[in-house]
Amino acid sequence: MTAATAQRQLPTVMAINEALRQLMREDPTVFLAGEDVALYGSVFGFSRGLLDEFGPERVVDTPISEAALVGLGVGAAATGLRPIIDIMFMDFMGVAMDQLVNQAAKMRYMFGGKARLPLTIHTMAGAGLNLAAQHSQSLEAWFCHVPGLKVVMASGPYEAKGLLIAAVRDDSPVIVINHKALLGLAGPVPEEMYEIPLGEAAVARPGTNFTIIATGRMVHESLAAAEKLLEHGIDAEVIDPRTLVPLDTATLVASLRKTHRALVVHEAVRFGGFGAEIAAQLQEAAFDHLDAPVGRVGAPFSPVPFSPALEAHYVPNADRIAAEVLRLLGRAA
Repeated sequence: MTAATAQRQLPTVMAINEALRQLMREDPTVFLAGEDVALYGSVFGFSRGLLDEFGPERVVDTPISEAALVGLGVGAAATGLRPIIDIMFMDFMGVAMDQLVNQAAKMRYMFGGKARLPLTIHTMAGAGLNLAAQHSQSLEAWFCHVPGLKVVMASGPYEAKGLLIAAVRDDSPVIVINHKALLGLAGPVPEEMYEIPLGEAAVARPGTNFTIIATGRMVHESLAAAEKLLEHGIDAEVIDPRTLVPLDTATLVASLRKTHRALVVHEAVRFGGFGAEIAAQLQEAAFDHLDAPVGRVGAPFSPVPFSPALEAHYVPNADRIAAEVLRLLGRAA
């Protein structure tokens, strides 16, 4: 990032829009399809203006049929195009699981590595906007469990643009997850195209004596928690994996060897969440460097509540993260 571009601020929604626009200008095989992505510019606004520039053959409004939509993407990718398929809410991915799990994820393997499937599935996850149980879930662990799928999770505008560009240029199916509550978050975004390499984590905040590994929106809650922990003499390092599959275990282990303690934070339900996989890998790869068990913070085992008060209690926050760090250290808040 140059000094000039580092000062340009874009909200996440516009960083996604810019990435799409630049990708479609760069490569005529790239197209976008989804519910309300053309005339309406998507319900979240990230595809506004694309129909005017690229026309209805490359910005395609589709019927409300996620199975057909992902099937369209699989077929288009297998025959030489680079589709970006938008699934409006991550919750709706369940309707297309056969296409994703049994077709997209398996095609290269079933053809002995000879098939390419440059398919990008873009979707919005997360709670915090009072959209209730069927429009607020974080289901990334489902897809991380499926061999053949790559999974990335953006924590802000810089990551949203760089990860999307890397995903679309990749020859394998990639699921790109953005958090709807972060769409208005602004940050420095270079105007030129850039990739964030898939499988490369970022140290969001350097620290010396505790490691917090957080995904998506929880990166920001963890950064706030790290500031609170300074009052207790704890200098926490915050790491954003950015790519869940493939996971940059080396960066996580390097931090743990320095700090000797770790906490994994995600918004998804704690039980069976991706944090358990990270914790297991840390304990397998760096057990001798651990001074305490790897902790986890996630949502309770419940659907996301509609009530604003209950939803605020449901979603992990900086206070809960800081309190768990102190508990792991055997110290009172």
